[in-house]
Amino acid sequence: MIAALGTLTFLATLWLLVVVGAAVLEESGAKIAAALKGTANRQPSINLAPMRVRARARVNAPMRAEPRWRAAA
Repeated sequence: MIAALGTLTFLATLWLLVVVGAAVLEESGAKIAAALKGTANRQPSINLAPMRVRARARVNAPMRAEPRWRAAA
């Protein structure tokens, strides 16, 4: 009985790997084929709208130590 359950688990795992592999090939099969041929993939790329970059936040002036703290150092 354990052998039958082990075989069933093995076959289910094998089936899952085949399904996931097929999904990966469906998504990026053209890219993989182009890479193996040594050519560029000519799919239209998504052009993003230009973004505005925020200016840096103003840096506060460095704090100066007071004389009593200088003496402690």
